[in-house]
Amino acid sequence: MAGRRRWSTDEILDAAAELLRTGDAESFSVRKLAGVLGTDSSSLYRHFRSKTELLRAVADRIIQSAMDGYRPEGDWKQRITAVARRVRDAFGRHPQLAAVWGRYASSGTGSRLVMEEVLQALRASGLPDAEIPARYHRLAVLISALIAAEAGVRTVTPAEHEQGMELFRVAVLGADPERFPALSHFARDLRPLGEDRDPAFEELLEAQLAEIEARLSGRR
Repeated sequence: MAGRRRWSTDEILDAAAELLRTGDAESFSVRKLAGVLGTDSSSLYRHFRSKTELLRAVADRIIQSAMDGYRPEGDWKQRITAVARRVRDAFGRHPQLAAVWGRYASSGTGSRLVMEEVLQALRASGLPDAEIPARYHRLAVLISALIAAEAGVRTVTPAEHEQGMELFRVAVLGADPERFPALSHFARDLRPLGEDRDPAFEELLEAQLAEIEARLSGRR
């Protein structure tokens, strides 16, 4: 009788990514993945010690794909912006995995590549070494939060989107002007959180980089 096929680590990660693409981290399980592969959970635990470790590896694979072919170009701000856009685009193609990345921080090769490039770019800016870790952390939190929030919107079904839009219109346009005077005043110009994600991402990242640049100018 032939034994069960032995799956490679890369094949397991590919299958996990596909399972997560059509589901989410909450419903994902090693047992479900084993069923897709036609094997048992114990065989997968030879590659990954836990579900969390597996999820981190899948998210890191997406980050690695984002950095494929990357070459530093331009000044320090252009380099950081290019990396942020690459990571954003990669998770935009796998929105379900963005939440995994935000929840299960990765320390794999992909994450190290991003960290190295951002840290190198911050050094190239002229920031003192003592200030770079804190600046890096702020950028990482901002970028990961924006990407995770944007991905959350992309996973909403058309029906859920329309329902949310209707609730937004009722809540904002129908706000009592006596109780919510500012909301009533600006109601027709306000947009739901899911709108205008592209310019918001660019503007918030640019503002963070401009703040670093202003600090550098103040030192001169």
